Amino acid sequence: YRYVIEQGKSMPSLNEALKVPATKVDGCASQVWLHISISGNTFRFEGDSDAVIVRGLIALLRSLFNDLNLSQVSAVNAEAELARLGLNEHLSSQRSNGLRAMIQRIKETAAGAQS
Repeated sequence: YRYVIEQGKSMPSLNEALKVPATKVDGCASQVWLHISISGNTFRFEGDSDAVIVRGLIALLRSLFNDLNLSQVSAVNAEAELARLGLNEHLSSQRSNGLRAMIQRIKETAAGAQS
């Protein structure tokens, strides 16, 4: 858990100009923004939250998804990867729901860019 918080503290903040309704993720207890960019076939995103633990979760998701090609993004089982870290037992149901909402936004955006 401490590792996740440290990851969140070390992650750069999202530019305020990118914190707009289009980048806001619904379904999270905290405010969360994901700015996704696709260059060619390469997926990248940056994000931010007003909660340090959620910033840490965003940092972990970035390590899982950034710089993958679009088909690889679809193939990542983020829930399983994060479960290996033992996060499930430390996250509240609201945080888990928010994490799923972030993963869903990432995967839907990548899938939409593929079609």
